[in-house]
Order: sequence, then structure tokens, then C-alpha cells
Amino acid sequence: MSPFARQESAGVVLQLWVQPRASKNELVEVRDGALKVRLTSPPVEGAANDLCREYIAKLLGVPRGDVQLVAGERSRHKRLLISGCAVDEVRKRIETMIK
Repeated sequence: MSPFARQESAGVVLQLWVQPRASKNELVEVRDGALKVRLTSPPVEGAANDLCREYIAKLLGVPRGDVQLVAGERSRHKRLLISGCAVDEVRKRIETMIK
């Protein structure tokens, strides 16, 4: 099983390491058990968290409401819960997008 994604009863939990204020939104790599994500938004007033949820939802083709921040509101290390997906599906989509 991939270290950055695991199946739970409520859905799939993604371990992320977020780099705000990047030049573009992109998935970079899996490092230390987390998916590194670069986001253009600054880490001010939850803007990076909102963009993180929107970006992951768009990449996975799920509604934004199905992506919840469950840990790391004020940290670069975040955990997102994706409802209505299987871990194999999430892992496959993300691994094809990593540069």
C-alpha cells in the first residue's frame, strides 16, 4: 500500500506536505510518506487549505465537499479525507500525475 494514501471506513486519507506560494499548482513527488503538493496560494487565513482541497478534488474528479481537511490546519503537513473513493483508484490517479 502506498504510504501517502490509506483506506479508512469513511474514505481515503491522504498524507500531504504542502508548499505554499509556488509558481503553479502541481503534484511533485512522494517523500517521507507524504505527497508533496505545491500551491500558488499563500498560507494566510486558510487560503492555502481551501486551494488544497479544491486542487485535490479537481485532480481526483470528486466534488469539493467530498474532500475534508482532518489534520494540519496550520501546518505544512496535512491529512485530507476523500469520501466516496477507493484507495486503489486514488493512488492510481495520483501516481500518473506525479512529475
